[in-house]
Order: sequence, then structure tokens, then C-alpha cells
Amino acid sequence: MSDARRALRDRKAYEQEERERLAPWAVASAASRGRVHPESEHPHRTAFQRDRDRIVHSRAFRRLEYKTQVFVYHEGDHLRNRLTHTIEASQIARTIARALRLNEELAEAVVLAHDLGHTPFGHAGERVLASLMEAHGGFDHNRQSLRIVDWLEERYAAFRGLNLCYETREGILKHGCHWEHPVPVPNETAQPCLEAQVADRADEIAYTNHDLDDGLRSGLLELAALDEVPLWRETHREARERNPGASAAVLRAQTIVALIDRLSTDLLHATAERLERAAPRDVDAVRAAPARFVGLRDELAKSFLDLKGWLREVLYYHPHVLAKNAQAEPVIGDLFTAYATGARPLPESVRARAAVDGEMRAIADYVAGMTDRFALVEHAQLRGAS
Repeated sequence: MSDARRALRDRKAYEQEERERLAPWAVASAASRGRVHPESEHPHRTAFQRDRDRIVHSRAFRRLEYKTQVFVYHEGDHLRNRLTHTIEASQIARTIARALRLNEELAEAVVLAHDLGHTPFGHAGERVLASLMEAHGGFDHNRQSLRIVDWLEERYAAFRGLNLCYETREGILKHGCHWEHPVPVPNETAQPCLEAQVADRADEIAYTNHDLDDGLRSGLLELAALDEVPLWRETHREARERNPGASAAVLRAQTIVALIDRLSTDLLHATAERLERAAPRDVDAVRAAPARFVGLRDELAKSFLDLKGWLREVLYYHPHVLAKNAQAEPVIGDLFTAYATGARPLPESVRARAAVDGEMRAIADYVAGMTDRFALVEHAQLRGAS
């Protein structure tokens, strides 16, 4: 055998490495429950690597660049959007999953897909669309994320959607499925797999910290007021002591770094302790557990909850953010109504989906898939034509 062939690793080598490296309660790629539509395995990528890659190459993933996190996309080049949030959350998820001997590619795939279903203008847009769809089956972004990967993405001749693995879809689903869905959904269990639990917590750590960073950078949050929150105050003091003479910008960045590290490290140790005590024999034992394993210790969990509560009241309900939300909400409502009444024609591809999915659901899919930028352009054209 040539040196090149000996140096080459294939999927079976990766799967063998997983069997040796992963904890018994992790999800091994070779043990996946599979895809809705059976496919041949790839010679050089595991099942969850393929899921991750399919998500990254999807149109819905690319659209996240122009979808609101907290600030509308044109408010600042350095403020987070849904795409940068997703990338930051996936990095945290990989770190945690690797340290816990979980399948980091599965955790990463779940995080990369978790926000695909968000509407333009974040939760403000979601509230409008949920209200408009109340009589037509409802709407929420978790449901929409699963709908996108299972049904709306068009990349393959043999099936609709991305045909992701059961475990990736389980993590995206989050709260169970109580609505009509075009393909069979994962079974509802007491808990999701550990990799999905890690994805949830990584998302929470990421958005809390970068929203703090963006709030301070934008001027909507004041450092003096934030120092009233114990968790921030302690972490900020420690960062200042480690970085004497640092500029305000560097000190802010180092405080965010330290807070992410503090939360992630505590979560790692607390989760490991729970797993060691319970010693679940496999992933099905994790799914049947009465409570989640992945989480902070009680004391830090309370401090973190207090910080998130402060952030909600001071940043998410800040008059500037509320004003932007108020401007965005009519955009979603006006567009939906215009498409539903025929005042503005739908693209041919959406009309074709309406014949299968129903008109209201097809319109919701179309509006939810818009970027902030595209929705604003469409709305301006609508107003110009009226």
C-alpha cells in the first residue's frame, strides 16, 4: 500500500475513533437512527459531519447574515446578526461537547441549524407571524427550523429537505412536535440526547454574552448600571485585576471572555458530576432521565438567571429596541396580508408550494424565510405601489 493510502483516513476510521473516544452516553455516528430517506454512507465523512455540511451549504443558513439578533442589520457592522450568533454558539458547543466526550459534530450541527427558522426582525417578526397564523396551525421558529431542514430546502432530486439524521432533527425539534409536519418526526422523550442539551446551553451562553457586548458597544447599556448585577460585577473586577491599565474596549472584551469561560467551565464540571452520579448506560437512558444533565450548578445558575433578567429588562425592553421592533412589525403584517389578498403576487415557486402545503402555510414559509433587508425592500415596493 502506498504512503498516500496509509495516510488517508476514511469514515470507518472516524467511526472507530468515536467508539474509542466517546462516553457510553454519547451518540456515536455509526449508531445513528438514520435518515427519513435512506442514503448510502459517504466514504470520508461521518453521518453528523454530513449533516453539519448540509446545513452550512443551505440557503437558509446564508440568509442568517441579514437577520436580526437584537439590532437590525444596518445599525452597525460590528453588531451580531443571526449568523454570527450561530457561529459563536457552535464554537462554545464544540468545546463543551469535546470536554464531556460527546459527539461534537452532532452538537455543532444542532447549533448551526437551531435558528434557521427565525423570521426577519427577530422575535418581533415571530410574534406578528404567530398571530397571523393562529387560525392556520400556528408558527414558531423552532418548528420552522425543522420544517426548513425537513421540507423547504431544495438540493436533492430524490427527496425534499436536507434529509438530516434523526439525532440532529431531535435536537432542532426541542420541545416536541404537536402539529402537522410533512415527514415523520423524532419521538418525544423526557429529555433530548446530551449533544442537544449542550447545544441549548451553548446557545444561551452565547447570546447572553454577545448581547451584553453589543449593548455596551452600542451605548444602550451603561457599564455603571451593569456593575449593579453581581455576576457581571465580579467578573468585571477579576478581568480588571488581570489586565491592569487596559483600555475600556479591551476590558469589556476580556470581561466577556471571562464570563463565557466561567459559565462554560462551571457547566462542564456540574454536568460531569451529574453524569458520574447517574451513570446512564447509553443515550436511551439519557432520554429517559427525569431531568437534564447539562446545566450549571445551582448558585451560578441563579446568578446567571439574574443577569439574563436584567438584560431582558434593560436591553431587550430598551426604548430604542422597542421602537425598532414597532417599525418592523408592520412590515411583516403588511407583506403577509398583501400576499394573502393577492395585492402583491407571490413568486411562482411559492405558488407551487401552496398547492401542496396550503396557501397560508406557503405564505408564512416565504415571509419567515426573508432577510431583514429583503423584507424592507419588498415592503417599500408594496407601499410605493399602493
